[in-house]
Amino acid sequence: MKFIAEINVMPLKALLDPQGKAVTHSMHSIGYKSVENVRIGKHITLEIEADNEPHAKEKVDEACKKILSNPVMESYDFEIRAMD
Repeated sequence: MKFIAEINVMPLKALLDPQGKAVTHSMHSIGYKSVENVRIGKHITLEIEADNEPHAKEKVDEACKKILSNPVMESYDFEIRAMD
């Protein structure tokens, strides 16, 4: 079966996010004063072949841990759905 994984990788909340701070500042300077604490991350979509959904989740989790995120600085979450 083929699955699609939607993965979000974000900087850990305890760490400074320079991109997020810059965007927050820029938004304030153009009048969006109510916007606070912008965090910038990455969104990854991939297709994966697996026997079943639990196996697909296991493969995606492994890819996130080994390649797609830096566990020292980032956290991740993902959703998987079967392809039509």
